[in-house]
Amino acid sequence: MADLTTRAAAKRQQIMDAALAVFLENGYVGASMDQVAALAAVSKQTVYKQFKDKEHLFQSIIDDIGDRVDDPFVELTKDVAETDDVERMIHALAGRFVTTIMDPRVQQIRRLVIGEAARFPDLGRAYWERGFARALVTIADCFARLDERGLLKVEDPQVAANHFAGLLLWIPSNRVMFHGRTDAVSAEELAAFAADGARAFLAAYGTRP
Repeated sequence: MADLTTRAAAKRQQIMDAALAVFLENGYVGASMDQVAALAAVSKQTVYKQFKDKEHLFQSIIDDIGDRVDDPFVELTKDVAETDDVERMIHALAGRFVTTIMDPRVQQIRRLVIGEAARFPDLGRAYWERGFARALVTIADCFARLDERGLLKVEDPQVAANHFAGLLLWIPSNRVMFHGRTDAVSAEELAAFAADGARAFLAAYGTRP
């Protein structure tokens, strides 16, 4: 029985992985259950046995992605409590933030969810809350701790976290979104955007004259 359950779960994941690739390539409207079945190397009947329709399949994929998202900034909270070098800390956080959010796969999924947000508003909101919004809460907590230690001057940590994200992502994320290519920004450019954004943030929120 356990083997059957394991095989069923593996088959379901196989279909979901194939479906994600199809949705990323064709969008929700352009994707078909036939394409999913072909890429997953299963019958269309098998796909419908797991997912009653395309809408249910799409929702299951985005929910699954949200469930597997780990907050990449949690481990930095310990460094915040110990650091005396706020500039190094902010630059390290900026580098981690840009690398994580601008990951090509993350950007592809982000574009897909945004593109279908009007069709699936609850799904879009859930994806936001599980991913980006949760990361902003962690970053805001880091800034609040640095403010308490006198290393930053932050009146509203959540606003500061959003300013931080905007300084880092406005140029590269918009370029990727509007060009429709994840390689629209080079690794060297991303590093420069992270450094420039960190310096701008420190100029606005740092305590040094």
